[in-house]
Amino acid sequence: RKRMTSLYKSGNNLVRAYVKGASEIVLGLCKEVITANGQRKRISSQTREEIEKVIHSFARQSLRTIGIAYKEVRVTSDAAAEDLGDEFFESDLTLIGIAGLKDPIRPEIRGAIEKCKIAGITVRMVTGDNLETAMAIAKDCYILPSEFSYNQNSLQVMEGKQFREFVGGLSYNSAPGQSKKEDADWPQVGNLDNFRQVAANLRVLARSTPEDKYILVTGLKQLGNVVAVTGDGTNDAPALRKADIGFAMGIQGTEVAKEAAGIILLDDNFNSIITAVKYGRNIFDCIRKFLQFQLTVNIVAMFMAFLGGVILRESPLNAIQMLWVNLIMDTLASLALATEKPTEELLNRKPYSRTEYLITPGMYRSVFCQAIYQICLLYTSDAADDLLCVDLGGRRIIKKK
Repeated sequence: RKRMTSLYKSGNNLVRAYVKGASEIVLGLCKEVITANGQRKRISSQTREEIEKVIHSFARQSLRTIGIAYKEVRVTSDAAAEDLGDEFFESDLTLIGIAGLKDPIRPEIRGAIEKCKIAGITVRMVTGDNLETAMAIAKDCYILPSEFSYNQNSLQVMEGKQFREFVGGLSYNSAPGQSKKEDADWPQVGNLDNFRQVAANLRVLARSTPEDKYILVTGLKQLGNVVAVTGDGTNDAPALRKADIGFAMGIQGTEVAKEAAGIILLDDNFNSIITAVKYGRNIFDCIRKFLQFQLTVNIVAMFMAFLGGVILRESPLNAIQMLWVNLIMDTLASLALATEKPTEELLNRKPYSRTEYLITPGMYRSVFCQAIYQICLLYTSDAADDLLCVDLGGRRIIKKK
């Protein structure tokens, strides 16, 4: 609808309907306009063009435009007013004026968008604003280049209706042999080939509805992307829940949005998402470092214990000593590797894909090369018995030949 109507009753059975909403939609419902001297005047085609020019002028200045109109009706009773319905009260309106509202962009938002681009994160703006306002805001935020020129055939900037028709909406038909409950991937985008083109190019989705946001998230996940969504309203809850990571606004967000999200931004600041990305990547890297260290030392310890039992007829370490060594290695290594602070360098690489292995082939090579090196070093020490020989409680770790 993109509009809201309120009814007020005054004396003499007079009901006045006030309508506010998207300026171009409200203007389309108006037949008259109030002039500067307070007189009502019929809206001619020329007057309509002049008002549309004002709307476009506001939009190019990143102003969100709202149309305000009213209609007076005489009724016999309250019941009669209710029977008239929304369609009656939202037709043949008198335009009061067009208001332009500006939501100032925070100074740090441009830097945050640039960091996202460097980190391989694609930022898309999904908004209910009209096309020109959305493009102006996107240029201010560096989501679109400043020299961008809109083309109706371009997929970088689209309107909600155009987007829905192009990607075919959502399909709720289950896969062959599966029910809807069994197949967790449904619903899916109707035309996936077209959506691939949109996913590669789309940066701004204007005049969108909550359904458009949900379709976009569904399609991106269907293509294997890791999707994060921000939202503050109740209507954003389905998209927040569908996304891999939902960011809800802690100050302006509704309780429904907060419950649907995975992370709540206490300061309602987009820059906090960059902090979350850094910590997420840092934790992932720390887990990999810890696993690489643990695999290396445990392979060496097991090999030494096995080889010692086979060749030397006794294990270099008894059970208590082995437990003690493992306790020291696990505790100190986890503290050293898991408490590393995130750095800005983490944003200088592309994100890992959804199918990324926790232990990579490079890590396997490093583990086995380090293990072989340490095993060779220990048995070389055994050959140089006089140079390296350690006693623990009367038991030699490297037995003298």
